[in-house]
Amino acid sequence: MACSLPSRRFLTALVLLPAATLGACGQAIGTASAAPTPSAAVAATAPAQAPLPIQKTLFNPAVGGAQNGITSLAPLVDAVKGAVVNVEVRAKPRRSAGMQRLPPGMAERFGLPPGFGGEGNGPARQGAGSGFIIDPSGIVLTNNHVVEDADRVRVKLDDGRSFDAEVMGRDPLTDVALLKLKGAPGNLPAVPLGDSDAVRVGDAVMAIGNPFGLASSVSAGILSARARDIQAGPYDEFLQTDAAINPGNSGGPLFNMQGEVVGMNTAIVGGATGIGFAVPSKLIQALLPQLKETGVVRRGWLGLAVQDLTPDLSRALGLEAMKGAVVAGVNRNSPGERAGLREEDVITSVNGKPVESAGGLTRAVALLKPDSRVKVELLRGGRTQSLDVTLGTRPSMNGEEEVQPRNASASAPRRLGVQLSDTREGGAQVVAVEPGSPAERGGLVPGMLLVQVGDQKIASASDAVQALTSVKPGAALLLRVRMPGSESTLLRAVEVPDR
Repeated sequence: MACSLPSRRFLTALVLLPAATLGACGQAIGTASAAPTPSAAVAATAPAQAPLPIQKTLFNPAVGGAQNGITSLAPLVDAVKGAVVNVEVRAKPRRSAGMQRLPPGMAERFGLPPGFGGEGNGPARQGAGSGFIIDPSGIVLTNNHVVEDADRVRVKLDDGRSFDAEVMGRDPLTDVALLKLKGAPGNLPAVPLGDSDAVRVGDAVMAIGNPFGLASSVSAGILSARARDIQAGPYDEFLQTDAAINPGNSGGPLFNMQGEVVGMNTAIVGGATGIGFAVPSKLIQALLPQLKETGVVRRGWLGLAVQDLTPDLSRALGLEAMKGAVVAGVNRNSPGERAGLREEDVITSVNGKPVESAGGLTRAVALLKPDSRVKVELLRGGRTQSLDVTLGTRPSMNGEEEVQPRNASASAPRRLGVQLSDTREGGAQVVAVEPGSPAERGGLVPGMLLVQVGDQKIASASDAVQALTSVKPGAALLLRVRMPGSESTLLRAVEVPDR
């Protein structure tokens, strides 16, 4: 009888390993029972008249290993383990449930301690995870949840060297973060990102990490499944593996047998063994340019509500197609509405790439840059049509963490005394204004929507940061703003202070 799938409450992301966990553990570490040899496994499962096709060469000869049969992973481990690192984190205390951060100066106005409503007054949290070097200059990939809220990040190499690290960029929606080692010599061991699309279910894979603080632990298995949606975020497309993944493996690499990283180990199923999940390397490669350049990921946006095209919906819509994304709703003034998309349209491809589901459409558009022009193929009333759409910037949803572009708060916005965030309608919303700042003197107030800086139209907070940063000190800056709930545009003038 087939077993039922685990409920969503058992799908849990790997969390930071508390520093005291290892010392408090009193359990003995046992040894695993010996696995059957490959020849015995083949003899037990393969019909005599039709032997199963077994790939004899598991390793790239350039890396090392056996040419005939499986003997050892040692040559592969030796080739790549130097690039796998331990990431030690001291993180800010988390805020109490329901506690909101107060705008700058607001606490003092009410006689509260400075920073009241911030990260809290408890002890700093400590934890550890894994990572891997992708550039000899000291660029490291790890999970966002490993370094989130970090006050200090320390990276320890397999050879014993340690470096402080800064967070170059992070993307909470895919749980990817990029670190830069401080003072690295420039010739560190590094591993390449491979093609996760080329890995087949059943291919051998190997994980290296620091589970429970046990540095450089190696586990091996196979790729168990592809494109797993574990309801962790809107862009779930995880690789599943039975290679042992445990707390502390977070951010570590999943290798193919050529020594290439095909995934970043990220999540496990609570209460289960042999079920781990990794972010595909192709997704990481798509995010890297933005993480390196600005520290954040801005995604394309159509402004649609979509759902899968099911056989029942296909019959009801009078279609022969069985795959696609059905438009269930179109946001007002969204890129999709402006391009002419309608409810009950079935989107079948974007820029020539087939769309097989609602999730597939969401992921495809999210990998495209805002303001890019794309060709959308669709079915409407049984007829094929093509529309050109200029994408917008995906807004932050309720409860979603907003990561600011790198150096944004240290440049013009900080000098002006204003904090900005994205909105669903486009533009940049004023979140907080520092008392006595140029922004306050210029008439900016929280809630106001910034739609234009000088001659530049503003579609997102990152647009605003870029525009404000490019203004020369001492200039008088003309802003166009809207009050909440109003369609009228107002003018505001803000003097940019000297650096």
